[in-house]
Amino acid sequence: MKLNAGIVTSKLAETKAFYTQTLGFGVTFENEFYLLLHTPGGASELSFLLPEHPSQQPLFHNAFQGQGMYLTIEVDDVDKLYKELQNKGVPIKIDIRDEPWGDRHFAIQDPNGIGIDLVKYSPQGK
Repeated sequence: MKLNAGIVTSKLAETKAFYTQTLGFGVTFENEFYLLLHTPGGASELSFLLPEHPSQQPLFHNAFQGQGMYLTIEVDDVDKLYKELQNKGVPIKIDIRDEPWGDRHFAIQDPNGIGIDLVKYSPQGK
C-alpha cells in the first residue's frame, strides 16, 4: 500500500514553486488541473488538484480552507536545512528546537496554509 496525500487548491503555480524551489521536490506529473510532486529521491508523493474541476467528482471539488492539516518531513540534517531555508528567506514559523523526547525540528508553511514540520528523529531508548 502506498499513500499519496492530496490537497484541493487553486494555488497550483504557487504550490509548485514552493515545493520545488524551497524543498527540492520534483514534478512527477502535471496538467492544467492536477499537480503530482515527489520528495527528493522519490520515496513519497503529494498531489494538488484545482477545486470545482469538471473532470472530478463532487467529493473532490471543495478547496482546502488552510487549517487543520500538517505535513511532517523527516530529513537527515535538520540544522543544515534550517540554515538553507533561512538563507533563502523562507519564513520560519517555529524556530529550530529540541524536544524532551529527543527529536529536533522546525516548521514552515506552504502557500495553502499547511504547516510543514521538518524533523530529525532521534532513536528512542528501550
